[in-house]
Amino acid sequence: MLGEKCYPDLKAVPEQIDLVDIFRRSETVMPVVEQAIEVGAKYIWMQDGVVNEEAARLAREAGIPVVMDNCTFREHVRRFGGKDSS
Repeated sequence: MLGEKCYPDLKAVPEQIDLVDIFRRSETVMPVVEQAIEVGAKYIWMQDGVVNEEAARLAREAGIPVVMDNCTFREHVRRFGGKDSS
């Protein structure tokens, strides 16, 4: 997609995963978080409206920092400047 290689799941990614950015309904997050833990992802980010406290707890217990219900783009603009399109 857009010149980037796509993978069917996190376990298929051959490189270390820094950030798992989740754009799914809250109730479907747990399997993604479980895979993120399994592959040793460094961070988990759940986008606007995505909140799953149980999945977040599991990730944090595995030592992975979690952000929920926040937009990566908006946060980047807030921290580093630029034009926010929202």
